[in-house]
Amino acid sequence: MNDATTTASTTTASTKAGSTNTGSNAGGYVRGLAERAREASQVIAALDSAQRAALMQAMADAVAAGRDDILAANAADMQRATDAGTTGAMLDRLKLDADRVAGIVIAIREVAELPDPVGQVTRSDVRPNGLQVEKVRIPLGLIAMIYEARPNVTADAAALCLRAGNAVLLRGGSEARDSNIAIAACLHRALRGQGLPAEAVSLIEDTAREHVLELLQLSDLIDLAIPRGGEKLIRFVAEHARVPVIKHYKGVCHLYVDRAADLDLALKLAIDGKLSRPGVCNALETMLVHADIADQWLPGALAELVARGAEIRGCERTRALFPDAIPATDDDYDAEFLAPILAVRVVDGIDDAIAHIHRYTSDHTEVIVSTDRAAIDRFIREIRSSAVVVNASSRFNDGGALGLGAEIGISTTRLHAYGPMGLESLTIERYVVRGEGQARHPDVARVAAAG
Repeated sequence: MNDATTTASTTTASTKAGSTNTGSNAGGYVRGLAERAREASQVIAALDSAQRAALMQAMADAVAAGRDDILAANAADMQRATDAGTTGAMLDRLKLDADRVAGIVIAIREVAELPDPVGQVTRSDVRPNGLQVEKVRIPLGLIAMIYEARPNVTADAAALCLRAGNAVLLRGGSEARDSNIAIAACLHRALRGQGLPAEAVSLIEDTAREHVLELLQLSDLIDLAIPRGGEKLIRFVAEHARVPVIKHYKGVCHLYVDRAADLDLALKLAIDGKLSRPGVCNALETMLVHADIADQWLPGALAELVARGAEIRGCERTRALFPDAIPATDDDYDAEFLAPILAVRVVDGIDDAIAHIHRYTSDHTEVIVSTDRAAIDRFIREIRSSAVVVNASSRFNDGGALGLGAEIGISTTRLHAYGPMGLESLTIERYVVRGEGQARHPDVARVAAAG
């Protein structure tokens, strides 16, 4: 631990020195950070569950104590973003205030209290030859986070990765640079206070694109890359990476209002899903309404949504019932608006609704409002998105809301993780095989028995 602590004291200095490197020196900067983070991951993996939980509490305390520094740094980021013309969802994602910093602290503490997946035995049986075969969860190793705008991701990712026994290499967006540096400084203080290497949370302060490109080539050091941000960023990462990547391009989330729906509930869920926070990936983008109840319900429901600030883009049948709707195009049904805009379509039934979702889904979240058990069961069975929600808001496809604590992201890639990614998604399963001299080759087995 003493050597690790000594190494930790150099993190900030080396990062700041590296942050001026460009061109031919860029490789030394990013690879150096990754090598030190890889070494730190071994120290974190060796901690027991109680030690990692204590580290989480220390990290939460450090963020709480550093609130004023974090808010001052965020104010500088916000001013630069405003001066650059940033508005809407991006500005909202960037913003921190006292309540959001308090939320970061709460999220870290919640992670500390979560069941520890490391060491969990997920399968155990005894083979006919007496071998005991187990599958056991272990840390992934070094995880790279590449993200935009949201400075809270710096703390969330660090907490989740370290609680699951990993180290993390962070590359935030240039728009949140000062905020990310301030939060990382708090986390480094907590690590040093626990006698641990600060490199376990390594931040690439220089946000030049060439550093991202090099980062994505480090297959000998990085076990998993998780991009979090807009579709453009995620496609860039996926197209250039030589390391495994968890992808989530966009959130085109659907609400299907069945003919057997509780219509008051349907309106409530449409309002919450679309307007409670339009700029997030679990916000509604499209509402599909069964033709049998469209005449009765749709005009009043859309009028209420418009009164609350929504813009409606509808099909011809929607516009016949609500003429104020803007004509919808195929692009609208494929869009993640990240704004108070809702695409609406009247469908002939659940067949039509499921076909529409299959065509336009981003595999994020699909909601059905219905009291018909057969319709609900069919919707669940035939929709393959990362979350299917019955009679509740799309906004619940979120790690915190689903009991994971702070989430590191939402995967719409059908790999080892699908949907919100919490602690368990930051581990892998390996086999542990326990024997008493069993040999695979018959001759070896006979020699062992004779001896």
